[in-house]
Amino acid sequence: MSAPVWERSLEVRTAAETHALAAALGAVLETGDLLVLTGELGAGKTTFTQGLGEGLGVRPGIISPTFVLVRIHPNLPEGPRPGGPDLVHVDAYRLESAAEIDDIDLENTMDSAVTVVEWGRDRVEHLSDSRLEVELHRARGGAVSGAAGVPADPAATPDGDSGVLDFDTDDDDEPRTVVIRGFGPRWAEAPALPGIEPQREPETALEHGTQPLAETRPLPQTPERNS
Repeated sequence: MSAPVWERSLEVRTAAETHALAAALGAVLETGDLLVLTGELGAGKTTFTQGLGEGLGVRPGIISPTFVLVRIHPNLPEGPRPGGPDLVHVDAYRLESAAEIDDIDLENTMDSAVTVVEWGRDRVEHLSDSRLEVELHRARGGAVSGAAGVPADPAATPDGDSGVLDFDTDDDDEPRTVVIRGFGPRWAEAPALPGIEPQREPETALEHGTQPLAETRPLPQTPERNS
């Protein structure tokens, strides 16, 4: 599997900041882009996807697609990006392989949409030679997925409480770390996000005054081995 070209780590303290960061990212996404979204229950995946939808200018009302696997949110002609891509939102947690991803025919929508796949790591990489991976880490309340990409069980937290909701409905405004990694030629460089700048001075922060942002780090590349 290819290594990321760069990695960017950002701190957000509230649901509103998570939404705003995702909206800035959504504004630079284009038709055919693939985004893999990871984070345990309550990390804010739905909040993040709602922000992406705002930045893309698609129909509002984004909720988790857990029970239907795929939801398509069409571009709004009267929105901020008329004629732009739709948003295809996928929950792959119950899909066990890339073959099961192929069964839902995402290839047929990728030429007209941005595709966001929750729990998509090791399942969707074959869909495109470029992708963004986004991880949301909570400061507390559940194991987080690390660099190895092992997801926490979304059905339970370490104390056995299965009632934690995504913080867009639970209003659980604890700090989150959002890690974004770029893969492939489409993401050879980290995108410039409107209102978001790498940290240069201690006071540099998210727009509207929040935690400082970590600077984007290019990652060393290692040759892929033929097995």
